[in-house]
Amino acid sequence: MAAPVLIRMHEADNVAIVANDGGLPAGTVVDGLTLREHVPQAHKVALADLPEGAEVRRYNVVIGHTVQAVPAGGWVHERLLRLPPARGLEGLPIATVKPPTLPRLEGYTFEGYRNADGSVGTRNILAITQTVQCVAGVTEFAVQRIKRELLPKYPNVDDVVALEHTYGCGVAIDAPDAVIPIRTLRNISRNPNFGGEVMVVSLGCEKLQPERLLPPGSIPIGSHRSDALDVVCLQDDAHVGFMSMIESVMRQAEVHLQRLNARRRETVPASELVVGVQCGGSDAFSGVTANPAVGFCTDLLVRAGATVMFSEVTEVRDGIDQLTSRAATPEVAQAMIEQMAWYDAYLKRGQVDRSANTTPGNKKGGLSNIVEKAMGSIVKSGSAPISGVVAPGEKATQRGLLYAATPASDFICGTLQLAAGMNLHVFTTGRGTPYGLAACPVIKVATRSDLARRWHDLMDVNAGRIAEGEASIEDVGWELFHLMLDVASGRRKTWAERWQLHNALVLFNPAPVT
Repeated sequence: MAAPVLIRMHEADNVAIVANDGGLPAGTVVDGLTLREHVPQAHKVALADLPEGAEVRRYNVVIGHTVQAVPAGGWVHERLLRLPPARGLEGLPIATVKPPTLPRLEGYTFEGYRNADGSVGTRNILAITQTVQCVAGVTEFAVQRIKRELLPKYPNVDDVVALEHTYGCGVAIDAPDAVIPIRTLRNISRNPNFGGEVMVVSLGCEKLQPERLLPPGSIPIGSHRSDALDVVCLQDDAHVGFMSMIESVMRQAEVHLQRLNARRRETVPASELVVGVQCGGSDAFSGVTANPAVGFCTDLLVRAGATVMFSEVTEVRDGIDQLTSRAATPEVAQAMIEQMAWYDAYLKRGQVDRSANTTPGNKKGGLSNIVEKAMGSIVKSGSAPISGVVAPGEKATQRGLLYAATPASDFICGTLQLAAGMNLHVFTTGRGTPYGLAACPVIKVATRSDLARRWHDLMDVNAGRIAEGEASIEDVGWELFHLMLDVASGRRKTWAERWQLHNALVLFNPAPVT
């Protein structure tokens, strides 16, 4: 049996988590403590007697107050903690942290697809945009035929995907917040992995007309084609029967496939990466292993001149003071505060608060509440200055470390990061999830070795080795950095790509449904 191990994140913490697979039984002696009861893996142990109402500290942050006395060696779980109030948005430290300037990382490259607008794709994909959910069945039928009958003729095209969503009609499309789902879908259509080849399937009578979704000038135009939007409208009189619709979609798709097939990868600097980082199915190891390794890799990417986006409003809200202090300028700090305030108001309208974020799986994995979860989530952002903020659905327009404001939902976050221009995705998980995106490679990082062993053909990187002392945060961070260059170049496929595991796009729509 492995020696019992507790992991304490900061010397001021009065709890530590159990590192051992399967947890530790009552009576185990570890670090001078005797466990009072069985404590599951990743769950917290009191390092000292905690009276009722005592502060419980992890990451040197108060994650809650005890609702009853807990003896040293006792199990500290979510039912014993009272959630502290959220940090106010006034009086925050503004651009106070000035990290030392690290030398730029030179000489790192990958093989990517250069687009007419200057962006670079890591994949060469034909995306078929839809204006409304009504056309989803027709589009999917056509896509399956395209994959069977046309795609084999064009070996340089990686895939054909339908950008299915549930928006487009039955919505208050002129409401102020409707701009969010509309610009999200518009900017996803412009994602670098689609090569500027924009094709739309429309029903005809929907509120979100093609010209509203993609107005003139919204799509970068190469020298080989005009500014005309390529639309297949199912209600056009020319369509007589279902198969005529399918033939129209396939006929137009082949035009785009021919152009995409003529593209070739070329050597580009690592600065052309636009990486979205996210966590899902998180546990108490997320902030110990996988997320710190991703944070180290984030710093490497920023030093290489790349763009890295971290997100998930409710999963950073409790650390807003950490973020505003790292803002490169007061204007960046204020933009983050505005995004947090908007989301606070959004949750209030729905009569919920940030405590609604944590899931049963999070709690089973040792995360007692959103404060503890947030402290482990933020470390994905590394230590670089935060150079900009991307509002929901907007496209990122600068390099460096960016805060892309999104809900914490895996699917909405991934969708919004795609809209921001993400061409490579890193996703950490402790409980395990088969999450994937059709539009972008997703590198999955396991927080625990037990998960990496059991899900050996779903996890790309095992960060659990950090907790076992077999690798350092820096070791895993560099491993991830090199893997990203290989995946971006097409030299390696992620497990999600190999199994073709693709979650649906989910547009964030805070506007009313009519």
